[in-house]
Amino acid sequence: MADDAVAVIALIGVAGIASQWLAWWLRIPAIAMMLVTGLLAGPAFGVLDPGAALGELLEPAIGFAVAIIVFEGGLNLNIREWRAAGGGVKRLVMAVPLSWCLGTLAAHYLGGVGWPVATLFGAIMVITGPTVILPLLRQAKLHRRPATFLKWEGILNDPIGAILAVMVLEWLVLSSTEGTEIAWGLLLRLLAGVVVGTALGLGLAYGLRWMFRRDLAPEFLKTPILLASVLAAFTAANTVMPEAGLIAATVYGLALGNIGVAGLDDLRRFKESLTVFLVSGVFILLASDLEAEVFARLSWPIILTVLAILFIVRPVSIILATLGDSMNWRERALVAWIAPRGIVAAAMAGIATRQLERAGYPDAELLLPLVFSVIGATVIAHGFTVGPVARALGLAGTSRPGVLIVGAWDWTVALGDALRGIDVPVIIADPDPAALTAARRKGLPTFRGDLLSERSEGDLDLQEVDYVVAASSDDAYNALICTRFAPHMGRERVHQIAFQSGIQPGERAPLRDWRGKILFQPNAGYDSLKSLLKHGWTFHVDEVGPDDLTPEKLHVGDRTWPLLVAYDDGRIIFISPETHEVPAEPGKLLSFAPSSAHEAADTVEARAAASD
Repeated sequence: MADDAVAVIALIGVAGIASQWLAWWLRIPAIAMMLVTGLLAGPAFGVLDPGAALGELLEPAIGFAVAIIVFEGGLNLNIREWRAAGGGVKRLVMAVPLSWCLGTLAAHYLGGVGWPVATLFGAIMVITGPTVILPLLRQAKLHRRPATFLKWEGILNDPIGAILAVMVLEWLVLSSTEGTEIAWGLLLRLLAGVVVGTALGLGLAYGLRWMFRRDLAPEFLKTPILLASVLAAFTAANTVMPEAGLIAATVYGLALGNIGVAGLDDLRRFKESLTVFLVSGVFILLASDLEAEVFARLSWPIILTVLAILFIVRPVSIILATLGDSMNWRERALVAWIAPRGIVAAAMAGIATRQLERAGYPDAELLLPLVFSVIGATVIAHGFTVGPVARALGLAGTSRPGVLIVGAWDWTVALGDALRGIDVPVIIADPDPAALTAARRKGLPTFRGDLLSERSEGDLDLQEVDYVVAASSDDAYNALICTRFAPHMGRERVHQIAFQSGIQPGERAPLRDWRGKILFQPNAGYDSLKSLLKHGWTFHVDEVGPDDLTPEKLHVGDRTWPLLVAYDDGRIIFISPETHEVPAEPGKLLSFAPSSAHEAADTVEARAAASD
């Protein structure tokens, strides 16, 4: 067993990121993989014992990690989404007392837990949280409205549920020693915690904007300032009331993300990467810190309680809270099913168990197995079913990767039509409504707007988009589009047509970080493609086998320009001078080539025109 603090931290970090990568590779929910890894490393094989290695630093470390995670969640909340789904989100927050009451009843009557511990269990069950919701949404490709409902509910419920659990815990601990004359004191602390947390979050957000706009911080210090201020707000609010720091961190992120701070994308990308690392580590840490005795306490009453949380408590509370709302029955059914519990619930259960045992509650030992049973059940059940259930309800896009084509003109419309013909989802975007007319006549999905504008972030649904083809007449705009989407989709998935000057990649072309991968060949720019299309070139689809996908056969030739290969499992590989490898597996090859109805003379003429 690793008991050195440095070794434990290193193992947790490696195990967390390895779990994330393995889940991505196997296409399974990352949170399920992390939970299993933590249980195997801790209770099963005893490789990790974070509690023994970190000691008193364990709880503060988890607290700081959760503060950064909920801050990043608030940072990603767009106020435009609230305008579209705010009524439903408010109803979901209103479901908190219903969920609390029903969870308490389930724990008492089915789990055999006394009323005090059952009440605390019901409060903890309110917490869903961004640590589990956001990874699921990233994987499931939900439509914007149901994704907005779940995302906002998770981020708002995190501090609400945590503070509710803290209030119940303090009531139970104090009432066991000081009697029940403590209600007014707790209410005053609650009010003070909410006010201080909100004030700190708003004050820091507007203060940071004032500081950055006046160039009072160099670029290299902006991210460290942001990180330090999150931890400071969390700690300061917690001195007023435990878990009020979650309010401060959430409000801070929500405000900062919606008040127009320049350069926030760079900060957001850093925070997203840090959050992925922290979520991975904390999940492994909490799961591996469980003791084997927790599993020994599992029983049929606990199993029945878990089933009630899954199939009665959550559905009934959501259905009752959303009656009369604008949610349709499909959205209501999905939200009623999806409610995985995660890090904050686990951390609260660990803290509460120790305090209740010290206060003398006889059934406090049942709280931890109850909470972790629900966490395990919801992570697995909801993690593996969110995609299929959403698709069955018509609330998610196809699992096949989609392509965003930027720039609407004859060639891109033909490309979009060809992609649709091989079952690849496609969206054509252009700020000019007249340019989109031809695409709309073909029945292709379109988006009107400038993808570099702030407004497009809230209006364009990118859940079904995995690749970008920038093909406007403006080379610089194409490069900027690829630069904007590369951090979100990956640099190997953003492409643009060649520069009209015929610049070779690696010569005088912009650095790879500031453009997309060049399609076809260096002289296949906007004018060249337009000329070839005019002379009868079009898109062709051919069934290909492994022998057809050699580098020699995929080379851009005189009569055929290979563009991409679509495989049966949904993968897409664009063919480019900068593509390193094309898997030799059966698929469909999409090429740009002369129409069979045209003579070779036309092809020669078109090539000559394209090379001018």
